[in-house]
Amino acid sequence: ETENAAPPSPNYIDTIKQDNQSLPMAGMTQKPKMAMNKMAMQGGMGTDLNDISYDAFLANDRTLEDPDVIRIEPRGRVKLRIINAASSSQFWIDLGKLTGRAVAVDGHDILPIPGQFFPLATAQRLDVIIDLPQSGAFPVLARLEGDYKTTGIILATKGAHITTLESSLVKRAPALDNSFEKILNAARPLSAKPADIVHRMVLDGGMNPYKWSINGAYWPNIVPMMVSYGKRVEVEIINNSMMAHPMHLHGHAFQVVQINGHAISGAVRDTVLVPPMMGSVKIAFDADNPGRWAFHCHNLYHMMSGMMTELRYESIDI
Repeated sequence: ETENAAPPSPNYIDTIKQDNQSLPMAGMTQKPKMAMNKMAMQGGMGTDLNDISYDAFLANDRTLEDPDVIRIEPRGRVKLRIINAASSSQFWIDLGKLTGRAVAVDGHDILPIPGQFFPLATAQRLDVIIDLPQSGAFPVLARLEGDYKTTGIILATKGAHITTLESSLVKRAPALDNSFEKILNAARPLSAKPADIVHRMVLDGGMNPYKWSINGAYWPNIVPMMVSYGKRVEVEIINNSMMAHPMHLHGHAFQVVQINGHAISGAVRDTVLVPPMMGSVKIAFDADNPGRWAFHCHNLYHMMSGMMTELRYESIDI
């Protein structure tokens, strides 16, 4: 297994390839040091990236200097289940010479999408099927957004020559966005019905002071998000901060139904990236698993500094 995200349309892929080349994977050893990067956005604004600095990035517990080599059959078919297990970092996955088909995100099937580059936010998962063209060695890389650092694995047929790869690339990877999210379609979407309950979640915070909030509140001093059993729930998540936030809901799978005000019939998943500077995402789910469930940013440093709330409801029988 490796860490990875899903593929885009040909035009989207071509745009990324003009500015960037190969990529790495997730999992990491951490260095307790803040490292705020800024990447230019439209209008001269900038978004903060990688607020935590790490001394290494790992794929299957190994660096790119000594990568995990997975033996494969010539012209065989491989399914990669890629997991971004990082605490704080987001990656672009690059299949290099290979082309894959994204077939699932966060464990839920999507309509297949071909591609070579796949964004993967913290805590997201992606299944990619690859039909190998020939014998050889094929790096599958993940590149840290807004940086030069890389990790990855190598798929290799028997007897293939494997060369040493650098863990730092010449070109910097772009920031993750939701361009790919917009083109995802669930293979088994939610049933069509209007929302019974609508909540708004506003994300805010910054690097100095290092505090991150939901609706102006910091965990554990929050007001729970109350819903009712059996109801269709929608949550509009609006990001007022300068960083993207991968928002994760425990105990439920939701469908992405709107990005930046545009309605979509998107993927079913449990973690969605909410873009910075007034970016928004709307999700929908059925309240069919009563209890007290965490709803938080999966950048764990943001969560620990306050960006967590609670979804709460009781069974109809109580």
